[in-house]
Amino acid sequence: MNGASEGVVVERLRKVFRQRGSDELVTAIDGLDFTVEPGEMISIVGRTGCGKSTFLAILLGLEAPSGGRVLVDGKTPYGDFNYFKGKVACVFQQDRLLPWRSALENVKLALEVLGYPEREQETRAREWLDRLGLSDFLRAYPHELSGGMRQRVAMARAFVVSPRLLLADEAFGHLDEVTAANLRQEFSLLARTTGSTTVSVTHQLEEAFELGGRVLVFGRPATLLADIRWDGASREDFAPLRRRIQAIIDRNEFLDAAPAL
Repeated sequence: MNGASEGVVVERLRKVFRQRGSDELVTAIDGLDFTVEPGEMISIVGRTGCGKSTFLAILLGLEAPSGGRVLVDGKTPYGDFNYFKGKVACVFQQDRLLPWRSALENVKLALEVLGYPEREQETRAREWLDRLGLSDFLRAYPHELSGGMRQRVAMARAFVVSPRLLLADEAFGHLDEVTAANLRQEFSLLARTTGSTTVSVTHQLEEAFELGGRVLVFGRPATLLADIRWDGASREDFAPLRRRIQAIIDRNEFLDAAPAL
């Protein structure tokens, strides 16, 4: 990675949207507080609509908070957008590949935007596609690749810039379980190898365990219901951890649905 990383600091984060076509305000995030150490891998879970993707949008610098702040390496992604070019990368649920570019050209794109020399673009893109098992498909176009292969290209595109902060937004949820399990394992190994600070959003608890040694449970709106560390836990520990997290999510949903007394 480029230089030292200070991780992620989230302080009293709040995000409020105005509903389209009305004056009603909707709170998506309400008082988030936590830190992610440099090189740490965490997963965020919570039921649909709990603000997980809104939080990622703030980390990507696409949204500014209504209150509080998020610091990455001591800077705000939404306030120092240019600083974070090439330092933050995201793997999305949809691969978002350009259909008129080959696998190699799609991976090179990130380096083109950052102004890398052509020879370095080629070398780094080939290296990452090879690491992800696609050395025989460099010239293939997205429509010639399977869903899993396209997602491997998207992963290569994210890793090729050596990001300080690596994000995954439901990155494997659309794939069949065998393919998803293989890609989760590779993603996790590569993230650990590169040392990127990694934040993964998922609605699958099994995926949350595989993509991080720490699970944050968001309520709705996004508040921190639980911060569960399981690094070093055995596979036998997963079942009780899964039940504990699911109970927290279910309890929050019940409280939201319960009538006011």
